Amino acid sequence: MPARPRLIAIDGPAAAGKGTLARRLAAHFGLAYLDTGLLYRAVGARVLAAGGDPRDPVAAAAAARAITPDDLALPELRTERAGQAASAVATIPAVRAALSDFQRDFAARPEGAVLDGRDIGTVICPDAPVKLYVTASAEVRAKRRLEEMQARGVAADHAAILAEVRARDEQDAGRAVAPMRPAEDALLLDTSALDPDQAFAAALALIAARLGG
Repeated sequence: MPARPRLIAIDGPAAAGKGTLARRLAAHFGLAYLDTGLLYRAVGARVLAAGGDPRDPVAAAAAARAITPDDLALPELRTERAGQAASAVATIPAVRAALSDFQRDFAARPEGAVLDGRDIGTVICPDAPVKLYVTASAEVRAKRRLEEMQARGVAADHAAILAEVRARDEQDAGRAVAPMRPAEDALLLDTSALDPDQAFAAALALIAARLGG
């Protein structure tokens, strides 16, 4: 086992495999884990549940300030609708400010942590000793999302999902506030041709090399 990092920051686009990888790394190193994307999904879901528009700064900021840990366990957060709402609220500075302290407090816990999202290595934890940017082609990510939905018995169309993946990538990378991009010192991991076990092994090798293990 390589040296145990205290903090691992993982960023990347949707369906690149970063969540699965982050959970495995957290378990492997004995670190707490936070899926920060769920925070934004929870904000978006709160706004939608109230009949509001996720693009409304006032409604979104109010929802962000009201978020509790229990909100992160809601099953509807994994839907495409919640994902689109999350991308919308994430462009609002007041939302990001309201959620930043939550994330930084989690990252600062003495026992260490793994956080994954869109701006962990660039904004939330820029001093993390290990930063991974996990990506995959849009086509591969759309195929994975389609398979996930079909496994849940949800009817889905590959072309429509691919269009949604590309639209969300463009929105996340083009937003004015904390755009999605690799940190300058991030370790790049393309999972397009990797299964979860291979991605985990590749990440461990990258971490060992970064830590000199």
